[in-house]
Amino acid sequence: MNILFIGDIVAKAGRKVVARMISQLQEEVELDFIIANGENATHGKGLSHDNYEELIDAGIDCITLGNHFAARKDLLEYIDGCDNLIRPYNLHYSLPGLGSVLIEAYSGVKIRVTSLLGRSYINLNATNPFEALKEIINDDDANIHIVDFHAEATGEKMALAYAFDGQISALIGTHTHVQTCDSRILPGGTAYISDVGMCGPYNGILGVNKDDVIKKTWTGYPTSFSIDDSDKEAVFNAVILSFDENYKCFAIKPIYEIINLEEV
Repeated sequence: MNILFIGDIVAKAGRKVVARMISQLQEEVELDFIIANGENATHGKGLSHDNYEELIDAGIDCITLGNHFAARKDLLEYIDGCDNLIRPYNLHYSLPGLGSVLIEAYSGVKIRVTSLLGRSYINLNATNPFEALKEIINDDDANIHIVDFHAEATGEKMALAYAFDGQISALIGTHTHVQTCDSRILPGGTAYISDVGMCGPYNGILGVNKDDVIKKTWTGYPTSFSIDDSDKEAVFNAVILSFDENYKCFAIKPIYEIINLEEV
């Protein structure tokens, strides 16, 4: 069994390259389930209902979110009607949406997908992700459990992975938009990567217009980040998680591709 986990989708270029690569990968590999982080899919921040449907139509089975999950207020209105759209679990209980869902895939395989938010360098009132994950797994009968840990600090991601090594199937880091080269299977059998990377404009900075980022970091001048829609190239970052007949993950394969959007 193969599960594709796609990194943070950024804006139109990200949505476009994801649709193209899902189609291509499905011809090369038997993909049984597809997860993607979609918190930046609409103009680089948030996820509109139209873009949610666009990603589902592209073949994604489950979409996770992160610190920008509420950037678009319409998401707060439609998320309760989407049983495959997951906001961070360790935010206040009164917020709409679910933070961990159990989805029945092919042949009755039960896949749990959990979204957690880190606390280091992220300015949101998230509760302890360690306690949150412990709460989830205490009463869980899933065959496979994939955790999207949306966090800034690599050390925080590694700590959570090692703390629950063997108790979850995979911990996939998101948020930094740069794929790390540390994918591995931990001693207890949990697949891990510090950050899967992003899907979106290639010639910007983390998916946004490089001139905006340069201006803000150079001068400190308050600057709104925009998306460079003229970029002709897009990056696609993902990992393929392979499971044996006992639902143990035996391989994690990173994917990093640069795509010419004019050919998509």
